[in-house]
Parts: sequence; C-alpha cells; structure tokens
Amino acid sequence: MTGHVLKLGDVVPNFVSDSTQGQIDFHSWLDGSWGILFSHPADYTPVCTTELGRVQTLHKEFAARGVKLVALSCDSTESHLGWINDILAYNKLEEFSYPIIADPNRDVATLYGMLDPDEKDSAGMALTCRAVFIIGPDKRLKLSILYPATTGRNFDEIIRVIDSLQLTATRKVATPVDWKQGGSCMVVPGVKQEDVEQLFPKGVQVHEVPSGKVYLRTTPQPE
Repeated sequence: MTGHVLKLGDVVPNFVSDSTQGQIDFHSWLDGSWGILFSHPADYTPVCTTELGRVQTLHKEFAARGVKLVALSCDSTESHLGWINDILAYNKLEEFSYPIIADPNRDVATLYGMLDPDEKDSAGMALTCRAVFIIGPDKRLKLSILYPATTGRNFDEIIRVIDSLQLTATRKVATPVDWKQGGSCMVVPGVKQEDVEQLFPKGVQVHEVPSGKVYLRTTPQPE
C-alpha cells in the first residue's frame, strides 16, 4: 500500500472519517483555522499514551494560538474511546478534549503517506508512524515531521514551530536556529535595505561578515 507524498504548500486531501467526537469532514472541521493532524501507531501502547496525554496537557497552549488538534491511528473508534480512559489515568488528566480519528482501513493513512513499513499489526498490516502535519488556514501543508514508532515526539517543539509559522506568515522575517517566542528574528533576504526602516520600526542590525555581503540582518520580533 503506497502513500501519497504530500509536499509543503499542497492543499491537504479532504476525507470523511468516524472519530471519538462523531464523523469528521476534515476540510469542514478545519473551518479556516490552523490545524494539526497527528498519527500514532496504535492504541494501548506505551509511548502513544504519553504523547496524547502531553498534547492534552498543552491543549490550552494550542487553543490560544487558534490551532485545532486531531489524532489518528488505524484502530476503531470503540478502541479509541476505551483507551482514552487509560490516557486520562496515566497522565493524571481530568478531560480529553480533541478527537481521535478511526482509520482501520488505512484510507487516511494512505492518503497522507503516514504508514510505517517497519511497524505491523498482528495481521501483518502496516501501522501509522508518528506523523505531524501542520495545516494553515488556507488548508495548505505548512510543515510535516515523520517520526518512527520508537521515538516519542516533543510537543514543545511543535508549539515553537507554530509560533514561527504564524509569525512568518504575516511578517517579512524568518526565525533563526533555536528561536523562541519573543526572540530576535532574521530579516528575509527579499527585503531591500532601503525598505528596512519602514518595515521594522524597532530597528535592524546588519552583521558584518568576511564576504562583505549584507544578508545577516536581525530585528526584534515584530508585533
């Protein structure tokens, strides 16, 4: 079963699937907001239990950024609903507020190229890897990360990335290595030096380098 290769900037494929919160028509569910679709290999497995619990812990952080969350694996809705009780208990949580999509036929997993060839269920069917798809309000793919089943994700990094994506979508800046919210930004190369003052009222520092080229320009994070 081969997966579709989703490229950055592609409009993500729509699908209609059952979930723990009823049927989801994905494009309608996104409804013009930012969204994260993330998959896990299987319910009732250890790493996944920690991951979905962590996402719930960070739920208000995502909500504050206008980001909708939805999880997915190849298990049934009934399995998801039972497993949520374990997630709540293990992670000492009171509520589980985002839906988990059921994809037993691997329809969505195939559509999004989420299947992990090294991880199989008891019937020999490929399971989903730990995929993260960040989708913008235009329904286009802004970022994807694929982790193997053995490596749990760092959702603080996903929030950091959301902050960068949302900032750079509307301002002519890029975020440097290890950037965090409130940190200094890089002016994108396409901005002409004569336009810098108008675009960046907080000021821009040009960093001299041996090449003599003017391309390393930093500015405080724009409002």
